[in-house]
Amino acid sequence: MTETTECPLGACERRSPVVAHEAAGCAEPSDAQEAVVILERARAMVDPALRAALMTLPATVRRVALYHFGWEDAEGRPAQGNTGKAVRPALVLTAASALGGSGARAAAVRAAVAVELIHNFTLLHDDVMDRDATRRHRPTAWTVFGDAGAIVTGDALQALALRLLAEDSHPASSAAAVRLADCVLELCEGQQADTALERRAPRDVTLHEVLAMAESKTGALLGCACALGALYAGVDGEDVAALDAFGRQAGLAFQLIDDVIGIWGDPRCTGKPAGADLAVRKKSLPVVAALTSGTPAGGELAALYAAPCEKEGIDAIARAVERAGGRDWAQAEAAERMSRAVEALTRAVPDPESAGGLLTLAEFVTRRTR
Repeated sequence: MTETTECPLGACERRSPVVAHEAAGCAEPSDAQEAVVILERARAMVDPALRAALMTLPATVRRVALYHFGWEDAEGRPAQGNTGKAVRPALVLTAASALGGSGARAAAVRAAVAVELIHNFTLLHDDVMDRDATRRHRPTAWTVFGDAGAIVTGDALQALALRLLAEDSHPASSAAAVRLADCVLELCEGQQADTALERRAPRDVTLHEVLAMAESKTGALLGCACALGALYAGVDGEDVAALDAFGRQAGLAFQLIDDVIGIWGDPRCTGKPAGADLAVRKKSLPVVAALTSGTPAGGELAALYAAPCEKEGIDAIARAVERAGGRDWAQAEAAERMSRAVEALTRAVPDPESAGGLLTLAEFVTRRTR
């Protein structure tokens, strides 16, 4: 189902995020070609600098990092793995270009690498804490190298990101380093909140709490990526704040759809077992929306979430979440967050043509299927 709303920029139709299940091909929406081009261009610009940065790490840490990024296998042999979509570095480069042109985009490559390093530092740590065994269709780093190996490598990536900015001669590098460090603190706050929420009874968690946690864990880094691009384009003040707001709201939309995929996504597309979040009783956004719905299905879900995990019960939990409105709420809320994102972007980049790349990326990640 597609819903069309007026585009505040007047450039084109904007559609509500949806999850299209195309199991055979795991296809993205048919209009995603432009976003794929932007992401591939970003990956081509960022990967050489990212590889060069990783090669400066100590050998034992470097091995884990290269495995995590998909460039080596568990034995240290060259591999052609999946390094991810590069959404966050693409946002840095596209924001810089939107406000400062191609020169600003080229100057922001180091900042884009720093953001990608921070993102992967969080992935390494999250996988350990969540005990996730699979990422990008291969075993996670901690399952191969142990908890300590993954944690220390994550720490090293964080330090490397901040060193890249500290060594950068660009006038914006100091402000960018401070902003990125503040973002890491917010990411840690969000992770701590997430951990604390998981220890609480299902009925004791509110939607406000999980939305605030999601903004810290996901929205903060996407907002920071856009803000760094703005800084490297030479703007400051309100424009940087507006780009940060755009990224945060798009990040919340992203997390909402990611949580939907975590419950109903096809494992052949996601690379994770079906219902993995439900199996560990994760209080994702659709689940909490269902738990707080006040519906009979919400009460049923609370009972199911309080019971021991049984593989055959995952489908029943997913059906209860859907009957209680969790899936519909998540998709509608994602559409609302995208609307707020577009409003924020309009304040900083009122020209539709200049803003087009950022809008394309935001729509891509909130209308994806995996």
